[in-house]
Amino acid sequence: MAKYLIVGGVAGGATTAARLRRMDEHAEIIMFERGEHISYANCGLPYYVGGIIQDRENLLVQTPESFYNRLNVDVRIYNEVIRIDRENKLVEIKDIANKTTYTETYDKLVVSPGAEPIKPPIPGIHDEAIFTLRNVKDTDQIKTYCDGKKPQKVVVVGAGFIGLEMAENLHHLGMMVTIVEMAEQVMTPLDYEMAAEVHQHLKTKNVEFYLKDGVSEFERNGDIISVHLQSGRKVEADMVILSIGVRPETKLVKEAGIELAPNGGIKVNEYLQTNDPNIYALGDAMAFPHPITGKYTNTYLAGPANKQGRLLADNLVLGNKKTYKGAIATAIAKVFDLTVASTGVAEKVLKKEGIPYISNIIHGGSNAGYYPGALPTTIKITFDPETGKLYGAQIIGYVGVDKRIDMIAGVVQKGGTIYDLQEIEHAYAPPFSSAKDPVNQAGFTAGNIIEGLVKIIHWDELHQLHAANHYILDVRTPDEFQLGGIEGAVNIEIDQIRNRLDEIPKDKKIILYCGVGLRGYFASRILTQNGFTDVYNLSGGYKTYEHATCKQSNEDIFESSYIARDGQIYRGKPKEDTQESVIKTIEIDACGLQCPGPILKLKQEIDKLENGQRLLQKVTDPGFVKDAESWCNLTGNKLISIESDKGVYSAVIEKQEAKESTLEIGGNLPKNKTMVVFSDDLDRAMASLVIANGAASTGKKVTLFFTFWGLNVIKKTHKPKVQKDLMGKMFNKLMAGSADDLKISKMNMMGLGSKMMKKRMLSQKVDSLEDMLITAMENGVEMIACQMSMEIMGVNKEELLDDVVIGGVATYLDRADNANLNLFI
Repeated sequence: MAKYLIVGGVAGGATTAARLRRMDEHAEIIMFERGEHISYANCGLPYYVGGIIQDRENLLVQTPESFYNRLNVDVRIYNEVIRIDRENKLVEIKDIANKTTYTETYDKLVVSPGAEPIKPPIPGIHDEAIFTLRNVKDTDQIKTYCDGKKPQKVVVVGAGFIGLEMAENLHHLGMMVTIVEMAEQVMTPLDYEMAAEVHQHLKTKNVEFYLKDGVSEFERNGDIISVHLQSGRKVEADMVILSIGVRPETKLVKEAGIELAPNGGIKVNEYLQTNDPNIYALGDAMAFPHPITGKYTNTYLAGPANKQGRLLADNLVLGNKKTYKGAIATAIAKVFDLTVASTGVAEKVLKKEGIPYISNIIHGGSNAGYYPGALPTTIKITFDPETGKLYGAQIIGYVGVDKRIDMIAGVVQKGGTIYDLQEIEHAYAPPFSSAKDPVNQAGFTAGNIIEGLVKIIHWDELHQLHAANHYILDVRTPDEFQLGGIEGAVNIEIDQIRNRLDEIPKDKKIILYCGVGLRGYFASRILTQNGFTDVYNLSGGYKTYEHATCKQSNEDIFESSYIARDGQIYRGKPKEDTQESVIKTIEIDACGLQCPGPILKLKQEIDKLENGQRLLQKVTDPGFVKDAESWCNLTGNKLISIESDKGVYSAVIEKQEAKESTLEIGGNLPKNKTMVVFSDDLDRAMASLVIANGAASTGKKVTLFFTFWGLNVIKKTHKPKVQKDLMGKMFNKLMAGSADDLKISKMNMMGLGSKMMKKRMLSQKVDSLEDMLITAMENGVEMIACQMSMEIMGVNKEELLDDVVIGGVATYLDRADNANLNLFI
């Protein structure tokens, strides 16, 4: 009868014991655990602290009693193995409860010592209000402290997965949370620009955080802990959580002469066997060559530990027949409303190891765009530039991140390529995905890069380029460009590029960008097929660039803060008259509206308020976060806060006295906008109304001058009967009857194209052209019909919308003289 000793429980040791018993009913199995609990859900510990998991017993997977009754395993808690005698095949055990020692022999020994939290020798670190979180005992101590002391301010030192989970759960308890992180980003397994997206989300949750800063001292001042930072700052807290990281516990095996890997973990072969053939190792402390880099690494994850336990038990009973292939470290975490996941190797690791690679970022949706509730998803993949072998991926989003990281992980684990991503067959229905899932799209985009259809440039490369040597072209709409863009960029909308090729230099490096990269790719194909050779598309578009280049940290937001009776956090001292608590706030729901819909709605509702009153507007368009800030800067209104909850953004804006825009040089320059609308194509008419409404929303005076075919845009749908001469009747038959009859400029397909366009607008909750006209008039947009064109085309005043003004060229030129923007559409 074989005798197996197992050092350590939880995922690795407990799984090994359970599988051993299922494989060998007659073996003697003894498991030693120096603590109280042998099998618990350590990944659930932060959520128990935060009250999300309310029943503590739900964390305990197995007890010594249940393990014995079900599996006939001798479990000895509060028993610590303190020495391994390899020559005599025995271990020495310390019975902590009885303060005695004894020995046990073994045929095979399994070590699963796990990892311990790093607790550096910082002055004051042993204060009773400073905690680490690694096991149930730690959790009980934190929970007891929170329930008894009711802390209001907490500092979390370290912004890894556990640190951010703790930050979220303590925030859920109502605490003001401050994070201190030595690195330049949170969640160091992520690449910087992906972590930047997490930084911006944390800001919407009013989490204070300091990056590139560490703790130099903890100082007790009465009931308060003063956390002294290396930068010289000082943060006060009622409680501190240390989440600096963990290191493998290898003291026991090192003293026994068991070989360690270069990274300090327990070195094993493909059978999980150490250099002693009778001793095996698994779990957090075990080091194994990474499947991609070949370097020895530790994997601090429960999933791999469970799988290792099963494989190891089979090898003990059956002989070394099953081989371990290593873990690619697929991980996922909830960070407030975001889900953050990674698998394989990040770009920073590939660069460090000197492995050739390409990385690319795409932005997609959680489900089909025409189905309500689609939320943004960002995917970054790394792959071999020659073969397309997939090295890794990182995904950030709100819905469906877990299934997508699992899809990619399966490809990475099998040594697959970006072409395998293209061919993944996923379950598709509009509420769950799109016909081409973002994972497929990541593969298609990577294929375009390898096959030479597009060259890409990354945000950091663009950030460091010398301006004289390149030409940055923003292919977004003028509305988008006005709300923010890359310094030095020229704006030519994607649909205008073919008509304006002569404006783009061929002797410079052309860098294209749009919102997320798709329109930039279309533009690159147009240019490269029209003789432009040095053309690059910005990977991830302006969204990634903006996230990565804006301010990352969020310091001092709790300095001199107080909570008023309206539940908002305010800076400064509370006002004696409690004015903050009686401010009138109007709530508006703009969810589902696409840009510029949310901004137009904001302007309409703000105009109804009196100075000092507030508007709470809810939207689902992520771009609104930046747009709202830009709009407030343009108009002089005050942005109080923007918060997000499960993909819904809530902005509180206080109406202020209108101010002149500070974005334009020279205070006496005209600031109005004018456009000549010559075309009656549906898409061009829409573009003119989108620009007009966007400009009007910032308080600008906008004039549209409709001439020749453009007169059809402003015709009434139900017109009165009017007398026309012969030519007027002929033109009337050839021309569109109203805005409802307009055709699109490309792919009209005998009217089918315009119907498809209108259906798409309806599904995306984009206003119809008729509604845009009404909105423009409500926003004060002046519409002038050209008198001369009306006479030539046989159009009567009675046929036009009621608020349209009849005028000539002089009227239009007078408006243009007082404008700093004049467009011809």
